[in-house]
Amino acid sequence: MEVVQNNKSGLRRTTTVAVLGTVVMLGLGGCGIFGGKDRSEVKREQLLASENISAIGINAYLWRASLETLDFMPMLQADPESGVIITDWYVDPAARTERAKVTVYILDKSLRADALKVSVFKQSLRDGQWVDNPGTLEAERQIEQAIMVQARRIRLSQLPRDD
Repeated sequence: MEVVQNNKSGLRRTTTVAVLGTVVMLGLGGCGIFGGKDRSEVKREQLLASENISAIGINAYLWRASLETLDFMPMLQADPESGVIITDWYVDPAARTERAKVTVYILDKSLRADALKVSVFKQSLRDGQWVDNPGTLEAERQIEQAIMVQARRIRLSQLPRDD
């Protein structure tokens, strides 16, 4: 049986009771009183299920892993809005007649290999001039793999521990 009151204080009281009831039910549900999972288990499942980390418009794990993987190279551009990272030319101290430049494209919000594209540009010093060399697919694949491994490490490090 429902009692309807026509005055404002009665409506306010009914609304307050409804809001408090909802808060209590949600709070008890979060405590596991209704046979649900505990909070750490729920959070872990949410993180595991979440492939889309979209705070910056692209996958944040791939973004951070790309920056960490290429941190030894000078950065020319890093734009989280478009998901593009461009390094400047890097000369390996062990091979001063060769240099490389890398461009990383993060194409999707998913933490998957097809959400990542790496292009490697190489040049050799010949007669005082830098001459383009064909970039190798193997170098691109190695960098992609290193980024994916690092992205997975970052993601796993953020999961709650079951200690």
